[in-house]
Amino acid sequence: MAPSPPSLPSNRVFVVQFRRQPAGALSRYDGRIEHLVSGQVARFHSLEELLAFMIRVLADVEQHEEAP
Repeated sequence: MAPSPPSLPSNRVFVVQFRRQPAGALSRYDGRIEHLVSGQVARFHSLEELLAFMIRVLADVEQHEEAP
């Protein structure tokens, strides 16, 4: 029996590492994100920065999937 294809594509995998924030810190989102397939890495200091990185990388992934 052939193995079934993965239900989650590996080119859309990220590792997100959050830093512990001191009590009373203004931002709850601070850390590092890495796209596993491409190796692109970014540090973020807000949820907006985290999401912007993910959106940019996923747009690149989609663009490469559509290219012949």
